[in-house]
Amino acid sequence: MSNKTLLAIDVGSTSITAVIAKNNPDGKINILGTGTSRSEGINKGSITNIEVASKAIKKAVNIARGSTSEVIDSSVISISGAYTKGLRSLGSVNVPNGIITETEINQVMQMALYNATIIPEYEVVHVLPIFFKVDDSKDVENPLNMNGSRLEVSVYIVTAKRTALTNVKSALKAAGIELSNFVLDGYASAISLLDEQQNKFGATVINIGGTTTEFVSYKGSAVVYNGFIPVGSNHITNDLSVMLHTPPNAAETLKIKYGNLLNLSDSEELSIKKVKIPRIGDEQSTTEVSLDHIQTIIHARVEEILVLIKNKLKNSGIQENIGAGIVITGGMSQLSGIKELAMKVFENIPVKISNPINIKNGYMNFDDPTMSTIVGLLFYSLYENRTFELDSNKNLMKKAVKKEEIPVSQTTKQTVVKEEKVSENANTKEPLEKEDTTRLPTLSKKDKGRGMSRFWSKVSEWF
Repeated sequence: MSNKTLLAIDVGSTSITAVIAKNNPDGKINILGTGTSRSEGINKGSITNIEVASKAIKKAVNIARGSTSEVIDSSVISISGAYTKGLRSLGSVNVPNGIITETEINQVMQMALYNATIIPEYEVVHVLPIFFKVDDSKDVENPLNMNGSRLEVSVYIVTAKRTALTNVKSALKAAGIELSNFVLDGYASAISLLDEQQNKFGATVINIGGTTTEFVSYKGSAVVYNGFIPVGSNHITNDLSVMLHTPPNAAETLKIKYGNLLNLSDSEELSIKKVKIPRIGDEQSTTEVSLDHIQTIIHARVEEILVLIKNKLKNSGIQENIGAGIVITGGMSQLSGIKELAMKVFENIPVKISNPINIKNGYMNFDDPTMSTIVGLLFYSLYENRTFELDSNKNLMKKAVKKEEIPVSQTTKQTVVKEEKVSENANTKEPLEKEDTTRLPTLSKKDKGRGMSRFWSKVSEWF
């Protein structure tokens, strides 16, 4: 079993969170140290000042390192959807031995990537299978060890601007950190929130942060769409400050203390209540403003964010395939009444406010909507994958597969052995009797040309 120490870094729009962790012998995630710092040198998900951003990242990491003497073996960092593009591609290969192994799965994924039209200034972050096809069998989730003569795959590829990724690497290098993997922010959040049924029937995770809103859509346990809006909860603060002529710190207090999206008309007392606020430029003077007016401003901004997401989902064709509904997380999800407003905006689609799975530890509470991304990064690297995928280094991350052993006698119980997920730059959760550290083969251009004589005539889509 791999027992490498991981450094996970969530670069959020308002704060940076660093967590050092590794797997216990029983496969559970053990948190060794945590640290947070204020996001600086970062604007709407993009690094605007490498030196300042590097210092902010280094501060969070150093705090986390102060709790452990473990040597960090690998690192993973979240990237914003601000500079990403998603596209689809197809791949197919022949199965020479009649049994599909990890070699064929790696080859068909690499083939799909090879066939994709990647914009020159963009780099690949994830290659995620939507479904596999073995001969005439469609919608195969896991083709490993299946019999067949031909393996085909439909994939969703997440790409990001090369310059943006280079800036992140430069900031990490200046902080003395060697990067192993990039992970899309929204994808990490979805990993920490969605259960098996939500993955299967289709769900969209919306992570509303300080200055950005990211969303990822699943269907049939596969990512089929991701999006980004450069608007977040800090824009509410700015709206209140501008429209009420009050300093930003006073506007932030108004948002936190009086933010409510529920209709106040049911309570005459609340609708006519007024609060005193300082005036910008003359904080010694105060003015009165009605609570109803404050909440109208907040309501307008939140509704705008939700409508923008709805329109993007509708235009992409995803909205009709969200059987399990909308899952909202992030700092703004704590705003009273956001679930009710989202249900009105998305009409008949179920809406749920969700926190990530809490990893028990003595350092930090992960049962918080602002922790969705960092928890997802830990699961991505230390927990078993939901599916095969190519990571940002184009290495195959394997799916953990259960195998039943043949019982020795009638009274002997069958045992289940989980295969260890192997990745060049990711830790694993489940143990093997013997660790497999073999790098999967990379296809040459000659090999990539094999098996391309035909594609299936029609690819079944989810929507």
